[in-house]
Amino acid sequence: MADNNATDDAQARQQPPEPNPDLRSLDRLVGTWEVSDPSGAGAINGRSTFAWMEGGFFLIHRPDFVDGDGRQIKGIEVIGHERTFGVEPSEDIKTRFYGNTGETLDYVWEMEGDTFRIWFGERGSPDYYEGTFSADGDTFSGAWHYPGGGGYEATATRVE
Repeated sequence: MADNNATDDAQARQQPPEPNPDLRSLDRLVGTWEVSDPSGAGAINGRSTFAWMEGGFFLIHRPDFVDGDGRQIKGIEVIGHERTFGVEPSEDIKTRFYGNTGETLDYVWEMEGDTFRIWFGERGSPDYYEGTFSADGDTFSGAWHYPGGGGYEATATRVE
């Protein structure tokens, strides 16, 4: 007599995993964006490029900025659900940024309608970005908020 549980387990392992459908909310970011400080103070200027990695499990972000102090900020950010074999994927969309000066930074992303938030560290952090997309989806603007002040505004306009 066949062991139905063993057969079901084997079939489940053979089925390729599917990306979490909530990642599709990030589709609107795909492309290249010109990013600037709308106040004219020059807190941030440059470009961000977003593209899906093969398989659709991760969105790859490549920022190339110059900050208000003239420092170049380049890196790669991998955005998706954390997942290891045998463990359910994380509920939150998490990211890890690897920068040109050796830093690694963790964030949580959330998209709700036309508004998105990027929390530094964990969801609910007092250090976060909140932005809103324009009606046509070709611009988003918002600000980084830091505990005790000192955040900055940023506007991104799609160029490709």
